[in-house]
Amino acid sequence: MRSMHPNPGSPSAGTARTHRYTSPGHAAARWFAQRVLLKPLVWSLIGVRVRGRENVDSLQAPFIVVANHSSHLDAPLIMGALPSRLTRHLAAGAAADYFFDVWWRKGLTALFFNAFPIERTGLRGRPNMAPELLADGVPLLLFPEGTRSSDGTIARFKAGAAALCLSAEVPCVPIALVGASEAMPRNRSWPVRGRPAVEVVIGEPIYAEKGESVRPLAQRIEARVRELYGNHT
Repeated sequence: MRSMHPNPGSPSAGTARTHRYTSPGHAAARWFAQRVLLKPLVWSLIGVRVRGRENVDSLQAPFIVVANHSSHLDAPLIMGALPSRLTRHLAAGAAADYFFDVWWRKGLTALFFNAFPIERTGLRGRPNMAPELLADGVPLLLFPEGTRSSDGTIARFKAGAAALCLSAEVPCVPIALVGASEAMPRNRSWPVRGRPAVEVVIGEPIYAEKGESVRPLAQRIEARVRELYGNHT
């Protein structure tokens, strides 16, 4: 599968709408926020073990990261676990009705996660930026369940991420987060005490097969995340 971006791994200056997501200045500020502030804090509160980092050694942007969603720790864990060269411009899809409803929350998610708005019912962002971001070489982080799990179990994946992989001709990186729900349950705003153990399991990139349609690809992606999760519980 070829990338739709002419120079994978090196986002262009971007269109006017996507400039913030590709800006070197914003990327430098985000690196400081993620690597100097956020990661040390999260890693001090929970015991993090990362598996499979070698599976993305040769990966180049753009790509789409998908993971199960069970905690507000999920995005910080993924951003901290992946190599910094892959998270320099990684943009996390965030619920438009929550993370973009007030200026301070919008600003913080933009600073720490390069966040872009999506609707919980799919990828109909305000505006729908996912295809445009991929076209500008910006990798995406998406949670196909659409919302955090209330009990730690993995819900059925929506097909939006798989549809983007097909239309943009980019690979999908499956990640399983094990223990994040227990470390920071949905009704908590801070991790539980005692540095609970959490594993971030990174799988090999998944590429669409010739002639594969959206639903079979979405099913393969979901099955792989479930397999990674099940192998480490």
